[in-house]
Amino acid sequence: MNINVAKTAGFCFGVNRAVNIVDDLLNSGKSVCTLGPIIHNMEMVNELKDRGCLAIDSVEDCPIDSTLVIRSHGVAQSVIDKIESLGLEYIDATCPFVKKIHNIVEKAGLENKIILIAGNKNHPEVQGIVGHCKSDCYTFNNEDELLELENIILNMNNNPICVVAQTTFSKKEWKKCIKTIKKVYTNAEIFDTICRATSERQEEADTLSAKSDLMIVIGDRHSSNTGKLYDICKSRCSNTYLIETAKELDRELVSVSENIGVTAGASTPARIIKEVLDTMSEEIKSSETVEMEESFEEMLEESLKNLNTNERVKGVVISIAPNEVIVDVGRKQSGFIPADELSNDPTAKPEDVVSVGDEVELLIMKTNDQEGTIMLSKRRVDAQKGWEELEAKADSDEVLTGKVSEVVKGGVIVIYNNVRVFIPASQATATRDESLEDLVGTEVKFRLLEVSQRGRRRRVIGSIRSVLREERAEQRAAFWAECEVGKKYTGVVRTLTSYGAFVDLGGVSGMIHISELSWSHIKHPSEVVNVGDEVQVYIKEINQETKKISLGYKDPDANPWEILRRDYPVDTVVDATIVGVTTFGAFANILPGIDGLIHISQIANQRIEKTSDVLSVGQKVQAKITAIDFDKKRISLSMRALLPVEEEVVEADEVVASTEAPVEETPDTVAEEVAETPVEETTEE
Repeated sequence: MNINVAKTAGFCFGVNRAVNIVDDLLNSGKSVCTLGPIIHNMEMVNELKDRGCLAIDSVEDCPIDSTLVIRSHGVAQSVIDKIESLGLEYIDATCPFVKKIHNIVEKAGLENKIILIAGNKNHPEVQGIVGHCKSDCYTFNNEDELLELENIILNMNNNPICVVAQTTFSKKEWKKCIKTIKKVYTNAEIFDTICRATSERQEEADTLSAKSDLMIVIGDRHSSNTGKLYDICKSRCSNTYLIETAKELDRELVSVSENIGVTAGASTPARIIKEVLDTMSEEIKSSETVEMEESFEEMLEESLKNLNTNERVKGVVISIAPNEVIVDVGRKQSGFIPADELSNDPTAKPEDVVSVGDEVELLIMKTNDQEGTIMLSKRRVDAQKGWEELEAKADSDEVLTGKVSEVVKGGVIVIYNNVRVFIPASQATATRDESLEDLVGTEVKFRLLEVSQRGRRRRVIGSIRSVLREERAEQRAAFWAECEVGKKYTGVVRTLTSYGAFVDLGGVSGMIHISELSWSHIKHPSEVVNVGDEVQVYIKEINQETKKISLGYKDPDANPWEILRRDYPVDTVVDATIVGVTTFGAFANILPGIDGLIHISQIANQRIEKTSDVLSVGQKVQAKITAIDFDKKRISLSMRALLPVEEEVVEADEVVASTEAPVEETPDTVAEEVAETPVEETTEE
């Protein structure tokens, strides 16, 4: 039995890229949606679904907290506009070859050209291309449909024509259509946009099926390129069968066949191809020699190797651009590294990663002989090395250092040697109420909690909190060993309450009571400090038993009573503002936090019945300081002392009043009244 596996079988570059994007997002803990199935292979779609990837039919169905991935088929420009208008986070995984077609038709539309698209009008890729056309466009799936368009196009004022093809369009049918186009439309500009990988896959399938007595095509029945492969193989080998999984393989048919050919569509994972090949190996007759079995195993291994070309090369950086880096890999093709294949850190710029003249180890991702280019990746080589290092350190409890690149659902991502390490939110900060966004772009220390691999899925989970707890324990021990009353510290405000502010002094937390925040009266600590503020404090009290610390914040030199003692002796004339009016006088503010009393008898030269008849809150007045009691924090003020002395005029009604109240009011009795009147203290609670 001879089994020949097509070298081109399996994932193409565009599909592989899209699947890897989804895989990376899921590994990082993100919620992921794809606009339609990510590939035309339900086995893979269901596998991703089990991991949390949801395939949706419309943009509106995407949850606001999910990352939306546009599959390799691409979408219309209107869909992109809709995604952005809704403010959704998305990644465009459109195949670069499809994106190239979008650019061609957009440019042609601006030049008012008629656009002809060879492909199935119902295929998502073709619908996406149509959605980028800004002028008249028509689709055709074969030569007959092309001929039906002739009368319509020839009647359109002889407009120039642009012709493109779906990337998976039949090469054989394309050649027939091009021949007709050149004959009918002399002003047509033709772009052969069929993916070279598709052409090679179809050509190899044609050759392989011609020399096989059994041809197996592996792929999803809804896949366009798989369907075309089946048609090609069927035309050359009558015993051609399309299967989606190894379960559908006819083992009896395999056992009686001599030459078996195997190919697979661009959406077929290598895992499924391997399962089919393994199933075939079980049907090898027991009479075959050990050498034949070994030969088969070698052939199987080689086939799988061809399916996943991962050759490493070394290259020298020649030039650096914002979107790519050009390297010399010692081959005739020009090597380039896309910007997103340089590093796993999405914020890193190419010039920060490499310099001209650097020799770097790279992975060949795609060779395009037609364009003479090789697409390379530095990120994947570095990630593999980083993964191997992490595997070796998985059980070491070693403290590692990495950079936080982004906040994702449920935590943050730390880049360590180009490996994405997921740190759950519960393990990212010292306390749960701290912002994860503040970590982005910072260097952090962490420990590994889990390093595992299941199939292609790699999982790395770490903890920043475990390191922070150790550091804070060390800081606490050092603090308690040297702290003393009066010592000054620089701290960060972590929490505010109605009665004060809690400050982190580095492993130890202390409280500034609200009365210690300001010399003037405040209603809430937020009037003076905010969470995150760096403040200068000193220790007022230490309770070693309860491990509680009271902190001072007010500057003693800014004590308004000391300023009053120094700059405002008795008999000083001050500008004051009335802040309160009572039946016995008015309180006036003379310094921030200090109010004095103007007794009703000291407001004017003449007797007044009510304080409010003369003074009101907010009024500016001048007054003389007549007395200061620093112990009781009381100040007496007089407006009357600044008024000119006038003879008192006794009115008739005053005489009557004096008869009814014969006791004359003297300065001594006024003083007693002031002393007995409850004066508001201005010190803080």
